[in-house]
Amino acid sequence: MGFASKTELRPLDDGTIRRRAAQMLTEHIVRGNFAPGERLTEQKLAKALNVSRGPLREAIRELAEIGLLVSVPYKGLYVRSVTRKDLEELYSLRTALESFAFERCWEKRTEEAILDLRQRSDELKATIDADSDGRRAIEQELHLHSWCFELSQHSLLMKSWQSMRVNVYFYFWLHHQAHHRQGPLRRSHDKYVDLACGDSLPRMLAHLKEHMRQGLETTIEALSGELDK
Repeated sequence: MGFASKTELRPLDDGTIRRRAAQMLTEHIVRGNFAPGERLTEQKLAKALNVSRGPLREAIRELAEIGLLVSVPYKGLYVRSVTRKDLEELYSLRTALESFAFERCWEKRTEEAILDLRQRSDELKATIDADSDGRRAIEQELHLHSWCFELSQHSLLMKSWQSMRVNVYFYFWLHHQAHHRQGPLRRSHDKYVDLACGDSLPRMLAHLKEHMRQGLETTIEALSGELDK
């Protein structure tokens, strides 16, 4: 007796292949499987990913636009290097955007929203305790920091955060690698969460700025011998 599927299966189109190729390349870059400054070739990437050159070129163009790859005319394709200026720019922009997100979301906090933030924090701690999946810990750290953006209900602000997420992921990976651990320290977000659920926006904003400044300084110090000028 045959099985009749109600869903018509279609071959993957170039757009789907491009998205998958871009996702795989992104994961390899942000997880450090390619060294900063490493030269890549389309031929080797196409063979390794088992994709055709057309969709691969589109994926490469997408990653070059967000800064994970650098295409140098007549020289080739390179994995982005990290400079002190890169980290400082990411810190300053992220601090400004996340501060604005808290200003926008502060009056929108409900009991349900506060419970959601605490659940995100608990899930992150559970992953840290398991000590088995650094990628999952970083994703949950991003999920925790996404809370204020989602709650702000500001569509352009949310788009700005989404466009920056890959670079923040890359920064988190560098930060954790510099300190030889899979993810953040278990208690590193406790004060952040408590203040986000508290009654003082000025205290939240002051802590946010200090929280990010400390992270930037410790990362720059730990990577001082590896950062490009």
